[in-house]
Amino acid sequence: MASFLIVIIVMFMSYLVGSIPTAVWAGKLTLGIDIREYGSGNAGATNSFRILGWKAGVLVSLVDIGKGFVAAFYISQLAFVFDLMPDDVGIWNIEVLVKILAGMGAVIGHIYPIFAGFKGGKGAITAAGVLYGLEPLSITLALLVFLIVLFTTRYASMASMLSSVSYPIILISLGYFCGLDGIDKSLMVFSLMVPLFIISKHTSNIKRLREGTENRIQSFSPSKGV
Repeated sequence: MASFLIVIIVMFMSYLVGSIPTAVWAGKLTLGIDIREYGSGNAGATNSFRILGWKAGVLVSLVDIGKGFVAAFYISQLAFVFDLMPDDVGIWNIEVLVKILAGMGAVIGHIYPIFAGFKGGKGAITAAGVLYGLEPLSITLALLVFLIVLFTTRYASMASMLSSVSYPIILISLGYFCGLDGIDKSLMVFSLMVPLFIISKHTSNIKRLREGTENRIQSFSPSKGV
């Protein structure tokens, strides 16, 4: 019971960190707008690039990645301060499991931020930060997939989905062919959940891609319509 309560506290702290509405604050500081009223209406990095320009977009991206990383890599460790956690739970390595749960707290915070009326982003970039806190090499390679797709198609939604699908393939390949240390069964199971989550958050984008009406990133300069 004590360990369960500790995990809940860690997840709540991670949720608060994830709730930092980076794109919303950046929009108000740079252009005096609520970014959720422009572009895609999404309070995330992609809409920040589209509406606020590349400088604000980079800043929002770094902070949003950092939210997931801090939750998974640092806040999760608070669960082990009092030495009350079990060694493992079934196939799950308890340390990896707590990192995953802390990261999930941050992603939920990003999507439903308490500091911005519970209307945030889609969580993809914060999820990437969580994965950096779990195993950095595989997510770095998946982000390369993201950048390649983004700059060749200019569809951020397609880049997010394809990179999320590539992530478990890359992770499992590294574990199988390279014997990379630190990749365990619990992380591999979680990696298979990542694309399901990302794709579920992009159902409207998938519809627009099929209809040919999905917005491309045309420029990395601030929108002239603001």
